[in-house]
Amino acid sequence: MNTTHKYRIRATSTAVRSGLAVAEGIEPSIAFSAPPEFKGQAGHWTPEHFFVAAVASCFVSTFSGMAFNSNFEFYSLELETEGIVAQGQADWRFREVVLRPRLTIARAEDKELGNRLLHKAEKNCLVGRSLACPVVLEPAVIIAEQPVLSS
Repeated sequence: MNTTHKYRIRATSTAVRSGLAVAEGIEPSIAFSAPPEFKGQAGHWTPEHFFVAAVASCFVSTFSGMAFNSNFEFYSLELETEGIVAQGQADWRFREVVLRPRLTIARAEDKELGNRLLHKAEKNCLVGRSLACPVVLEPAVIIAEQPVLSS
């Protein structure tokens, strides 16, 4: 079965090195700029932030879906993601994306499964698999000393 999905974004220029990203049926639109280090405006999302956010959001949603399918219960998943951009001999590019998930669980006996699911999510994240640069996983699984309150 050959399936194709398309995701469309419209970007318009609003100022030098700045613009607005719009996706039909999705709110809000997002104002963006080149980063200040590339003569953009401070305080805006940048294409570089979008890139890192795409990897982070894909990892979190992939892990969450895998945990659900595995009947794996967890208190929380917090993810710090860092994209490293460096100038090479010819150009600037992302050299590495580092994922630092912090998974909080209730039971020590679930730690191994939690770790396996984190690694599996990293390997199966569509966005991460599509990158030219390496994605590095630095996971931490924490056993909660007391139940975390949910709202």
